Amino acid sequence: MSFCLETYLQQSDDYEVLLSRAGFKDCAKIIEERAIEVLYINPGDKVLGARIIGIYPIPVGINENKGTIIISYTKPCHGTAAIELPVDEEEIKNIRKIAIDK
Repeated sequence: MSFCLETYLQQSDDYEVLLSRAGFKDCAKIIEERAIEVLYINPGDKVLGARIIGIYPIPVGINENKGTIIISYTKPCHGTAAIELPVDEEEIKNIRKIAIDK
């Protein structure tokens, strides 16, 4: 799945901002607290077609029952946010493929 995450966030309302205008560590903490399952990726790895930046290792929260993931998303001049958004099973499989040991 490849699309522009920025456009998606502007045009959709089926996501939830769990924390905004924060730092990488604060977003990582929220992801680790709120997600049922947490996988870790390297900075620069792609999730939903967007390169995720942050402090190594970057947590990605997964809730397969809801069909959602929680990621940190950084927007220049606005800081970093923890966002929960719906994904298909294929995207969860892709995240599992790039996951690293913490």
